[in-house]
Amino acid sequence: MTKLRSWGTTTTAAAVLTLTAGVLLAGPAAAESAPSPTVPSPATAFPAMAFPFALGQQVYSAGIHSDDGSDGVKNAIDFSPADRTVRAPLAGTVHLQHCSGGDWVTIDHAGGWRTGYYHMEAIQVTDGEQVEAGAPLGSTGNALPCGGSSTGAHVHFTLWTLPAAPATAAAPGDREAAPGDREAAPRDREANDREAAIGDWDNVSYARLTSTVAAAYGQPVDGKEIGGWQFTAGAEQYDGTATHLADRQLVQLPGRFRDTP
Repeated sequence: MTKLRSWGTTTTAAAVLTLTAGVLLAGPAAAESAPSPTVPSPATAFPAMAFPFALGQQVYSAGIHSDDGSDGVKNAIDFSPADRTVRAPLAGTVHLQHCSGGDWVTIDHAGGWRTGYYHMEAIQVTDGEQVEAGAPLGSTGNALPCGGSSTGAHVHFTLWTLPAAPATAAAPGDREAAPGDREAAPRDREANDREAAIGDWDNVSYARLTSTVAAAYGQPVDGKEIGGWQFTAGAEQYDGTATHLADRQLVQLPGRFRDTP
């Protein structure tokens, strides 16, 4: 949900990378208190996951950062593929999260994992749709349905886990008022938290999603394997490395890469 800090010819600390058959090859070079992050049990270990884009194109990747690009769990990384098409990295169930400015996409995967796709435009999937890995989701963009900022079309890719919890009805509040609503009903905090826990993020404000919700359910990109690479967070926002597990080649982030099938 953060802006893509580097774009075009002004990219800072960029590295030139190559992606071959899904692997990168190095070339030249929170304001609100919240629960502790949810740690998945061994039964919900991070699944084998591809990149959220197709092979055969140049891609820019920003470094690892928190959902708001400021502080908190670093559960986000930005991708900007040349064809601008965002794809599901793993099979799952689509959920469209509605805000007053439009929709954004999440996908729930086996084992309680969720991936998020913010800033997308021309969304091609529907709420409740079952998708397979590689299915097109939409286009990279600068959409801000729930708030935030963006410069340079990209997808803000995020990792989450959700605990099992029964669905519960609750009145809207501590969320954005729907268009035309002059007064939003007061929101019960416990009801709000229950809905967030089961993944209902409709009208959840940008401030709440990137603070309380991210602190409770965001999962760090650090240590995760995506597309045959292990990602390691750096000390700063938009920082880190990617290590190709097959040959231990190390790439500094942020950076560009060109993939070849």
